[in-house]
Amino acid sequence: MSSPPSPSPSRWFKSLRRTRLGEACLKTYPVQCQDLLKRARVAFRAERSVKESFRLAQLEAVVRMLEEHECDFVDALGRDLHKPRFETVVSELILAKNEALFAVNNLRKWMQPQHVERNLATTLDECMVVNEPLGVVFIVGTWCSPVQMCLVPLVGAIAAGNCAIISPSECTTHTATLLHRLVPSYLDNECFHVILAGTNDLADIVELKFDHVFFSGTREEGIRIAQAAAQSLTPVTLVLSGKNPCYVDQHCDVAVTAQHVQTRLVQALKCCLMRFYGSDPRESRSFGRMVNLDIFNRTRDLLWRSGKVAVGGQVTEAEKYIAPTVLTEVTESDPIMQQDVLGPVLPVLTVNNVDETVAFINKQEKALCVYVYSNNSKVISRIMSETSSGSFCSNDCSLQSLMVALPFGGVGASGMGSYHGRSSFDTFSHRKSCLLRSTRFECVTYLRYPPYEDRNLSLMAWASTLSQKSQGWCQIL
Repeated sequence: MSSPPSPSPSRWFKSLRRTRLGEACLKTYPVQCQDLLKRARVAFRAERSVKESFRLAQLEAVVRMLEEHECDFVDALGRDLHKPRFETVVSELILAKNEALFAVNNLRKWMQPQHVERNLATTLDECMVVNEPLGVVFIVGTWCSPVQMCLVPLVGAIAAGNCAIISPSECTTHTATLLHRLVPSYLDNECFHVILAGTNDLADIVELKFDHVFFSGTREEGIRIAQAAAQSLTPVTLVLSGKNPCYVDQHCDVAVTAQHVQTRLVQALKCCLMRFYGSDPRESRSFGRMVNLDIFNRTRDLLWRSGKVAVGGQVTEAEKYIAPTVLTEVTESDPIMQQDVLGPVLPVLTVNNVDETVAFINKQEKALCVYVYSNNSKVISRIMSETSSGSFCSNDCSLQSLMVALPFGGVGASGMGSYHGRSSFDTFSHRKSCLLRSTRFECVTYLRYPPYEDRNLSLMAWASTLSQKSQGWCQIL
């Protein structure tokens, strides 16, 4: 693979100056992205990305990149989010590596045509569904999980045989710059590109006409992306943030009133935070920071204007630090209940029973996930079956989003489409229906042609009736 061309001295100086100012270096503008898109399209049309051997080589290269540069990713995420090494390795690097290894082990099976049941008219034919790549796809990552939300969808795009342009979040500058540097060193330089684009440029880039757009981020940004994609009928996958309700009932502890349950819950959370981060989470190496001042200020304002601080509440603007905070006496009309909480703030509301819980959840927009903590299987089953969300998890808050075998995605206001494992492959594939027709059965199927005769219609109806009785469904020739 050829290495990317070196920037001119003047451009290098500009990129160095941007880096010193804390901005992403070599920002990619829509015009430059258009050139990259053309290069990727040429590569795709030449079927460079389609062969199984090429897909496997690129997937294995993703694994090598994650293994050989673990320390670099840990450092970048530490700079961007103060993210502990443990969390980076477990929730970012291992997750992306597992996706790639899972795709390597299953790729041949996924690529095989899927044969479907034939009917009387197609007895001698071959009926199957073929998975074909979509083309050049655009993957937009979010700052919350800046590595996995770029690389996990990329794994699916590679496995499905596509070319891709990846746009990491501009909020996580160091991680975005690292991906911009590493990806060309490991992946094919014609098929795969990383751009450093601002949020305000994304809609213009989407309008360049990709074959699919995968976006993760806020609802407001997702709406703009979807509107831009609609102009060219580009399909989208949206994984959007929002309110994710978590129900905790008395069966987790003892049979007491709702208010008493809240008191016990808050006390338990306080003890848990002490055990996790010590008496001052600000001094803990295991606790992160807000990604930038804009999101810090927004979260701080929501905190100060809602409910009552029961745990935490301390903020330090210079460090973009917000302590892990629990709010009580929160009402539905409070600002924190009207907007996404992009920080370590947990608002607690009380309900009297499961009926109120189900009604409350169903009154809101559909969530990316609904959580239930209970030892009562009937409570869990009822909330799972009577509410709608992208995913559901009981007695845990993250495992359902980390499993390769479980599709992950939103529904309604929390997004559309899904990814992880086989679902990622399907997201970036077109399932093409194929019928390889034999002419040896034309002696029967000629009945469907004009001139239309009552006798022919009677014969077709008779054949359909026979098949309906024998196979339980009607087969029309």
